Amino acid sequence: MASQETVVQTDKPIVVDATDHIAGRLSSHVAKLLLKGNRVSVVNCEKIMISGTRSNIIKEYRNFLEISSVIHPRHTPVHPRRPDTIMKKMIRGMLPRKKPSGLIAHKRLRTYIGSPKELRSFERIQFENAKIKRSPSNYTTMGELGRVIGWTE
Repeated sequence: MASQETVVQTDKPIVVDATDHIAGRLSSHVAKLLLKGNRVSVVNCEKIMISGTRSNIIKEYRNFLEISSVIHPRHTPVHPRRPDTIMKKMIRGMLPRKKPSGLIAHKRLRTYIGSPKELRSFERIQFENAKIKRSPSNYTTMGELGRVIGWTE
């Protein structure tokens, strides 16, 4: 559909339909749009694909969930379990940490499970080079991962 170079900065949000996109590639495209000054809304986050074997993905994320503070539980990092918050944190990791531009860009990001009514009238873009190349059965969806690690819909 549209590539990130053809999108210009506007007041209305750029709506990205994340269905059948690979998580990392989609994150990098959205991070670039945010750093250019655009407001970006990512819809259908539960349909984002993660490449790799299902058991390996789940094992790695469960190991990530075990990271906690030895000193006091209050100082433990908060680990997201919902697909939209997992995606938001993944995009945040691709923005600059020590520059104010990264924090400002992250505030312009919105992620949604499904498609909200107020964004249905906007044109949706997809990134062709971020879409899956093989059969969907070779990937794990973000929704499946969320359900396994404790997301209750």
